[in-house]
Amino acid sequence: MKRTVKNIVNPLLSAINKSWYQFDKKIIIPITKGILMITDLFKDNKRRFEHILSKKNTLVFVSLILALILFFVVDKRANLFIESSAEVLYQQPVKAIYNEEAYVVEGLPETVDITLIGRRSDLYLAKQLPIQEVSVDLSDLKPGTHKVNIKYKQPLTSIDYKLDPSFTTVVIYPKISVVKDLTIDILHIDKLDPRLYIEKMEAEKSEVIIKGAQYKLDKVASVKALVDIEKLVNKEVGETLLKDIPLIAYDEAGNRIDVEIVPSKINATMAIASPNKTVPIKVIPVGNVTFGKAIESINIDKTEVTIYGDEALLDEINYIPIEIDVDGLKTNKDFNIAIKKPTGIRYLSITNVKVSVLLDSEINKEVSGIKIEYRNLGKNLVVHAVSQADTEIAVILKGSERVINEFDTEAIHAYVDLGNYTVGEHEVDVVVYGDDVRITYVPKVKRIRVKIVNQ
Repeated sequence: MKRTVKNIVNPLLSAINKSWYQFDKKIIIPITKGILMITDLFKDNKRRFEHILSKKNTLVFVSLILALILFFVVDKRANLFIESSAEVLYQQPVKAIYNEEAYVVEGLPETVDITLIGRRSDLYLAKQLPIQEVSVDLSDLKPGTHKVNIKYKQPLTSIDYKLDPSFTTVVIYPKISVVKDLTIDILHIDKLDPRLYIEKMEAEKSEVIIKGAQYKLDKVASVKALVDIEKLVNKEVGETLLKDIPLIAYDEAGNRIDVEIVPSKINATMAIASPNKTVPIKVIPVGNVTFGKAIESINIDKTEVTIYGDEALLDEINYIPIEIDVDGLKTNKDFNIAIKKPTGIRYLSITNVKVSVLLDSEINKEVSGIKIEYRNLGKNLVVHAVSQADTEIAVILKGSERVINEFDTEAIHAYVDLGNYTVGEHEVDVVVYGDDVRITYVPKVKRIRVKIVNQ
């Protein structure tokens, strides 16, 4: 109360002081200067001036002039407080009074503008008083469509208060509750260090309650907790508790649905890992060097690379292949090769390597007795070679003399792919390969005959 009185009295005292300052500046000081000027004019004839001032009529006229001047000044200042004016209070919040647990209300404006009309003095006083509450009383209304008045408690009866809008049409719905599954969406996952991997994101609740009008609840397709990677403080390996994650309801098209969600925020546990694996880099020549030449050596400046990705994927990768085009190569050559990330791998510790290829003269060597393997045979099937000659083949090795002489022939493999074959006798292609990419492996027999029977 003391503070309110002080807020009213202090501005009034300030206004009085300002008025007196203007009165002194514009009336007293000019009159004083005028008298001094008149005194200077009559200083040589003081007796005559004193005689004029001593007359009764002179004093009456001077008093009358001063009174008129004072009247006009005071009247002008008073009109400022008497004349009507208007002030607008913009965007005042509207409070609805109703049972929020039982009903949902649509159509209420969030704010209104209040126009104050009255004398300047009253407006000045009104602006010093606390702003009253703008409200709509819906407590006695039932579900349906209603036209209601917006009310404002007037602190001063001497002022007219106009609301814009002053009424509105609202629709009242029964509030329904439904249980919905909760999922977590991770935003800006691309901002996470590629060497890191979100191993687990687990919310403290798997279900939430959504409340609202039936027609809105019918539109809700999902309720999601949104975790923004950009806003995370801790982005290191380990487990972190995320607090107060906002929940949002969406329809099938991904549009936000305005319903009440209980709770409106949740906590979740996030585990960040950095699974990685160091594997060798394997250089694979593509094509054939020029006739009469062979690859004598392949040197690489970096032999290993650390790869980062999902742990299950890392288990399947034993090396990273890089290809170099040696087709028609006639002389030694250096290659600068960019390493391609395998599908699912997020980060490589190195991204390029330098490969040097040295050539030498080519020689041939024949290796016989290479057993043929059967691969991808269907279930409940058995395969036999049609003849003894179809159980093994001879392979011609082509490469430099040093490489051929040092090569272990047990590293040669021959097989036939039976994935597309069923019961019967078939002629199939033979595939031959070896562990050394500097050697070319040529089977002397391209096809063999096999017989497939039921088990």
